[in-house]
Amino acid sequence: MSAVIISEIRKVSSTRLWWILLLCMAVGVAFMTGTFAFTLAFADQLGGADAQAAPADPLATARTIYGLPVSFGYVFPVILGALMVTSEFRHRTIDTTLLLEPSRLKVIAAKTLAVVPFAVVYAVTAMVVGVGVGAGLLALAGDPTMLDATGVQRSIAMGALALVVWAIVGVGFGCAITNQVIVIVALLCWTQLVEPILRVAFAFVEPLQGVAKFLPGAAGDAMVGGSFYTATGGGDLLAPWAGMAVLLGYAVVAALIGWLVTFRRDIS
Repeated sequence: MSAVIISEIRKVSSTRLWWILLLCMAVGVAFMTGTFAFTLAFADQLGGADAQAAPADPLATARTIYGLPVSFGYVFPVILGALMVTSEFRHRTIDTTLLLEPSRLKVIAAKTLAVVPFAVVYAVTAMVVGVGVGAGLLALAGDPTMLDATGVQRSIAMGALALVVWAIVGVGFGCAITNQVIVIVALLCWTQLVEPILRVAFAFVEPLQGVAKFLPGAAGDAMVGGSFYTATGGGDLLAPWAGMAVLLGYAVVAALIGWLVTFRRDIS
């Protein structure tokens, strides 16, 4: 099993895609976090004399800002995880992989474990960039950064863990949808358009208000304990560990579908 995991790690590390995607994530997180953190930190100054008061709870404000790398940056590790599988089908190297390791379930498990070290790098980078930008803007606005608060430190750590779990979810979706173009387009559409709309829309439909918290993006935000969407009326969140369980559930279901539908049939 260790040989298969090492092989999967080498497949990723020998290409430029993983670190190019990492750089894109760092830039994207810095921009999105900076934009929304600036809006929250300088709400009074931007709105003039008639502006509404900023949130009274500095802890909630800090957790919302430090959770932005998860709310907006999770698309990068999830795509990385999906590419762990779909790139093999695109370049037809999956045939060689399965010839060297006939156990297809073991191949899926190896890809899931191999993505973790890369996901950790992505998670640490996203949180360092996001927290650095957010804390800097809070300090510039004269607001407390709350970095010494236990609750905030826990949220930052859980945010990093959420991004790692998102990479595992990506592997699952890559197993379920092996066409690289389709899975990337589907993930981008879902994470950047469909789910944000659904989370806001469900908040205004009373029978569906409880459904929004079980969507994958909301489950990831639940691990942080705060979200830009909930701060702007996008519904409530699950408890942190419940959110993690829901997010892992998506990964397991997607990987199971991939194993049953794709990996158990003749691939060559």
